[in-house]
This record gives sequence, C-alpha cells and structure tokens, in this order.
Amino acid sequence: MSGGSFSKVGVVGLGTMGAGIAEVLARGGLPVVGIEINDEALARGRGHLDKSTGRAVKRGKLTEEGRREILDRITLSTAFADLADCDLVIEAVPERLELKRRVFAELDKVCRADAVLATNTSSLSVTEIAVTTERPTQIVGVHFFNPAPVMRLVEVIGTVLTEPTAVTRVSDLVRSLGKTPVTIGDRAGFVANRLLFGYLNHAAAMYDSGHATLEDIDTAMKVGGGLPMGPFTLMDLIGLDTCLEVLEAIYRESRDRRHAPAPVLRELVTAGLLGRKTGRGFYPYDNAASSTTASATEAVDVPQPLVGVVGSGPLAVAIAAAAARAGSQVRYVGGDEDKTKTAWEALEGALEAEELARVTGGSELGSLSDCDLVVEAVAEDTAMKASLLAAIDDVARPGAVLGTTASTVPVIELAMATDRPADVVGLHFPEVGGPLVEVVSTVAGSPQTTERAAALAARLGLTAVRCRDRAGFIVDALRFPYLNDAARMLEAGYADADSIDAAMTLGCGYPTGPIADLDRLGLDRTVAVLRALYTESREAALTPAPILEEHLTADRPLR
Repeated sequence: MSGGSFSKVGVVGLGTMGAGIAEVLARGGLPVVGIEINDEALARGRGHLDKSTGRAVKRGKLTEEGRREILDRITLSTAFADLADCDLVIEAVPERLELKRRVFAELDKVCRADAVLATNTSSLSVTEIAVTTERPTQIVGVHFFNPAPVMRLVEVIGTVLTEPTAVTRVSDLVRSLGKTPVTIGDRAGFVANRLLFGYLNHAAAMYDSGHATLEDIDTAMKVGGGLPMGPFTLMDLIGLDTCLEVLEAIYRESRDRRHAPAPVLRELVTAGLLGRKTGRGFYPYDNAASSTTASATEAVDVPQPLVGVVGSGPLAVAIAAAAARAGSQVRYVGGDEDKTKTAWEALEGALEAEELARVTGGSELGSLSDCDLVVEAVAEDTAMKASLLAAIDDVARPGAVLGTTASTVPVIELAMATDRPADVVGLHFPEVGGPLVEVVSTVAGSPQTTERAAALAARLGLTAVRCRDRAGFIVDALRFPYLNDAARMLEAGYADADSIDAAMTLGCGYPTGPIADLDRLGLDRTVAVLRALYTESREAALTPAPILEEHLTADRPLR
C-alpha cells in the first residue's frame, strides 16, 4: 500500500485517537511524524502505540516483525518544526474549537504552502477552523472513528472553501489505507454523529420523561431495533461528557431543540458520573459488570395462556404462530373467507403439524369466550379497531387481558371503546414476527393488567418491555425521527444514500443503514408514524421529509 499523492504525514495529538491514526498511517507504509505538547504527553502517546500494536500481536493479527516495522515508521517529537516536510498533517487534539484553531495557526506557519491540513474533529465546524489559516482551500476534515485501527469508516469533509482536489487526495489516501471514505459537507456532527447523537439524546429525553425505564429502552432497541447495544449502554461506553460536548456543538448550529442535551445527561455530567470510565453513568459499573438490560418477564409467573387472535394479515398470523410454537392453544378468528384462507395457508407454512394442531379456526367471536389473552390484529383503522374491541369485550371472560396492536392510534382511544379499559393494553410489535413486544399501559389501565400482559407475552416466547401510551411507543418513537433526519440529509444533497448508509453501518455498527431501512420498513409506515409523532408533539422536525411524501405518492423506493 501507499499514500497516493502523500509521501509523509504528520499527526498532532497522540491520545487514543491520534495514536490510532498514526498507527493506521504507518500500517499503510507511510512515514509518520507524531507531535505532542511535552515529553510526558509524548510518553503517553508512545504507550498507546505500544499497547495497541502489542494487542494485535497477541491476537495473531500482526507479527512481531510487522509491529516493529510499524513503530519504526513513526517519529515522535514535541517540535512543530518537525512537520515542515510533511505533505499532510492531521490534527487530533481534544475537541475544543479554540485549541484546534491555535494548533492550525501554528501549522500554517511551519508547514509547506502546498501541504494539506486536516482536522479529526467529530462535531466542530471545519470552516471555523480553516479560516484561522492563510490556506483555507487546503483544509479538510478527516473524521476517523475509535478505535481507528479497527473502524473502517472515515468521513472526509470539504468546506465551501476547500479545493475539490484536496478532498479527492485525502479520500484516495483513506481508501489506500483499507478504509472506506464517505465525502460530505461541513455540518456539525457530519453524518454519523449527527444522526447517532440525535437518537441518543431522544432516548435520554424519553427516559427523563418517565416514559420507560433505562433497561426497557435499551432492551427495546437491541431486541426490537436490531442494534448492537441500547442507547444508554452506548452513551456510558462513549462517555457522557463526550456525548454532552457533541450535542452542544450540534445544537449550536442546528438550534433544533431535539439536539439540546437532555437535562438528565447534563445532570450526570455535572455530578461526575461519566459512564464506564468513572464506574457509573446511566448504569453502575462497580463490579466490572456490564449494564443490565431487561429480559422477558419470567414465564413461570403465569400458566400457559389460552390465546385468541383476531385478524387475517401478516401480524395476526405471526402472533398466532408464536403462541402455537410456545405451546398455547390458539383460537383464531379471521376476516372474510378469502383473507382467512390466505392466513391459514401462511400458518400451515409456518408451523409444524403438532403446532398447527393447537390452532382452532372460526368465524365467530364467541369462540374467544374462555381465552386468557385476546389480541386484535386488524388493519390500522381507528373505527374498525374500536368496534372490534367493543365486540370482543362483549364475549371475553372477566379478567381476560384484551390487547390491541395499534401502532399509530392512541391505545386509550381504543380502550375507552370497551366497558373495561382497565383490562386493555397495547401490544406493539416493531417488527412483524420479531421477538419484541411493547406492552403499552394507559391512564385507565390497571398496573396488574400490564404486568400480567408482560408475563403472558413471556409465556409466548416474546421479550416484553413496558412503556406509556405515547406516539411511537419506544422503538418507533426513536427509530423514525432518526430515519427522517437521514432522509432530510439525502434530500439536501448533503450526502448520497450510499454514504449515509455506510456512515451508520461502518461508523456506528448498525446492521443496516437508514436509507436501506426506510425502504425495508416501508414509506407508508414511516410517514404514518411520523405524522402521529408530529400530531402529538407539534415538533416541526418530526413532519415527514418532503422526499418521503414524494416517493410515497410516486410509489417509488428511495433507492
């Protein structure tokens, strides 16, 4: 490998990130000059390099000879003048604008006139840093992700002043190092952090409002949202002080109150509870144990329930199938003859013969009279759902839990259509056939009913989390605003679909990117949930991005 048009690179700041960048460059065969402020800091930087490369040797990822070659390519110094013959210098000092501006003013003096200067900022304005120098056309952002030797994504940021050739040269270098560059414009947080931290802050505000517990929100996003970890576990890992700094930088630019740090986040930082590095953040880490997340309510709390399911679509089929697989007897009531036939064919395809034998079909609601749990899973039509729940109320036995699968309709509206709103809960499945169910309580509901519903769900092999009756519940309330923000980025031409998706998959470890997710989940569902969120909150940023409405009307995916 080679550095393309760059033959020697400097790195200023050898903390964890800077040392990681220096290692990546040296692994790519480039001579590197690493600069720190004093000998003590330089020794710490050398320690970072030794530890990282030593770990790679232990894991068999690097030979001892290869390690020595990498370290030999890195010259360490405390003199900025040693950067004079570098073609590219990457600044990786702490995330403080005035500090970075001072560094760049100094680099401007000592570096060659044709040298490109890059900042590894994760959230600050590259333009504000660039104008400190006499060469703003040669200034780019080059945002590596931590740990730099491992993470593949690098965001390359050009400003309105940057020469396109400078961006191209840096992107080519990143690619030659085995990384994936995404080229974007200069907006606070760029792509990955702007999308990620908006979501994290929303989760903190959700917890702050008492909507759901830390554990239930984390579990919902892992099990129901498919993310590698929940938002609070992730914030504790990142460091709450870092989260606060990034959010403040994004809010200064966006003035979107969704980026204004949640009060609980500021409170924890003020108290010095910064996450894993201090032993406590949202979760305690006193016993070196990772954060605990909620699991499904123990199945032994209740006997195997007799389950009634009403509906003929994919969700009704998935619920009936899950109940039958878990060992429950299922009373299934479909819709019209054609839809019911299609639903039965789907059940036959999904279940083993023994499981299918547990499902009894019918067309009369009276067959549900002895069920412990009755779930309506018909189309998202308020009048239809309310009428059906009222009819179920007439036949269901006293004490039965009545569940509605409403996704955009307030559960309370449907509960009040019955004579027993205390026995009605929302049962929201963020993914049809998925393992998570959100058990939604209303102000008219009984806490005992909510807990019983969660226990019954556990008996059906589902992971149950609890939340209040608010638009989007947990997963959709956090997921769709994030997807809407990604759509607005795409619409503005700030980054293309591939770059946005790469930023979240490679930079944040998401299983799929947001543009791909929008097409997978469906623009009709996306727009419906966003409209419900907007109706409840009147938050302008939650109105569906015009590009979503346009593609929905045209019946065209975003890609």
